[in-house]
Amino acid sequence: MTLMVHRPTLTEQPLAPSARLRLGDRVLPLLSPVRVYVCGITPYDVTHLGHAATFVWADVAASVLRATGLDVVTCRNITDVDDVLTRAADARGRAYDEFALYQEYLFDKDMTALGVHRPSHEPRARHFTRQVQQLAAALLASGHAYHREGHVYFRAGDLAARTGLSTEDALALCAEYGDDPADPRREQPFDVPVWRPSAGGGRGAKAGGGVPEPAWPSPWGPGRPGWHAECAAMAVAVLGTSVDLVVGGHDLRFPHHAYQAAMVQAATSVTPFARAHLHVGTVHQDGAKMAKSTGNLTLVTDLLRDHPPAAVRLLILDRPWAEPWEYRPDRLDAAAGVLDELYAAAGRADTSPAAAAAVNAALLDNLDVPRAVAIARESGGEAARMLLRVLSLV
Repeated sequence: MTLMVHRPTLTEQPLAPSARLRLGDRVLPLLSPVRVYVCGITPYDVTHLGHAATFVWADVAASVLRATGLDVVTCRNITDVDDVLTRAADARGRAYDEFALYQEYLFDKDMTALGVHRPSHEPRARHFTRQVQQLAAALLASGHAYHREGHVYFRAGDLAARTGLSTEDALALCAEYGDDPADPRREQPFDVPVWRPSAGGGRGAKAGGGVPEPAWPSPWGPGRPGWHAECAAMAVAVLGTSVDLVVGGHDLRFPHHAYQAAMVQAATSVTPFARAHLHVGTVHQDGAKMAKSTGNLTLVTDLLRDHPPAAVRLLILDRPWAEPWEYRPDRLDAAAGVLDELYAAAGRADTSPAAAAAVNAALLDNLDVPRAVAIARESGGEAARMLLRVLSLV
């Protein structure tokens, strides 16, 4: 028997080896397409630097992977079914969906200014209520959920314990994000709603305090999705039953990402739901987490009024991605200075043919931007030009 070996023609290229990305203690061999799910916004207010950090890091992670020759499919959801949103819309006399679209417009302006690329898919929760109901039905059928008074609750089991949190800390985090662990309908406090009833069963129905509750018909009565179930259903509908990377703020590790993964795994028997997570470090200001609830905000629009977008991006990126950090105006000035040095370095003649490869290796090794920046500043030439391209600093 003669072994036939296919020899590439002049127009064909040999297949590139699989890229390997290290994130924390996980080393991921990756194949095309790489599936990236980014936890997006709840569109009820303006975008601050803490939000921007997550989306800039997600953008860079996808760019690094594409630079190695991989195809990357990104999905960044919009949580436009949320009680915080409906209350904000009602306070302004607007329908929740109309108000959400306006906030999305403002968010998109900020992201475009920062050089964040549009995701491949941008699902809105209100368009995926049918998929949430399918998820609820699958969880009921498999015994991982139960129905009480129009609610479908997910049985969390020992999920909180498996995250390494104490019971007290886990309950506090659930309550912080608007959950009600004391709900008497639940079998245990960590069970969460996959589907929940809406008062009156219609768009104009009023909840406590007069806030309208959006509603969709379901087998359990008119209602709306639970927060974790929205992301679970959208991720599966768009990317399939498992993804390569989930990106979100560090404060979403529990409860949100833990419940999202647990629901999908319980419904599909496919594990793990996410091969890796990029939990971006929290941005602080005045000694506390930057948050709308505390008002210690630096808005993206304000930063872009006086500084180039590339300097804001580099401020976010020139640090370990998982590290919490404190925003101070002098740090933005320092980032602008480093950016100028990178531009100058990019104009120099190439000094080391291995430098560009070293920059690429640094980025694939835990997205080590500080090391890549140091190499690019020292070597200049193509190493600096490549870094500027991959980080979208030009």
